[in-house]
Amino acid sequence: MMNNFGYNQMLGWGFGGGFMMLFFWVAVILLILWLVRAARGEDNSGHHAHQGKSSLDILKERYAKGEIDKKEFEEKKKDLND
Repeated sequence: MMNNFGYNQMLGWGFGGGFMMLFFWVAVILLILWLVRAARGEDNSGHHAHQGKSSLDILKERYAKGEIDKKEFEEKKKDLND
């Protein structure tokens, strides 16, 4: 007759095995969250990253993408230079 303690140890469902399974799933979830944030271009605080770009650079990018027209670009550029 096989005792249950040995059977549980073979399957890895003892205290250590349960902890390791929990640790594994938490690590998988954190990895997925990190990958989603990296794909969206967010930094660790949840804000979109614009490190190293000046306000004028961002304004030029918005104009190039067609988000703003020439008139709005010139107005905002003038505001930035004041």
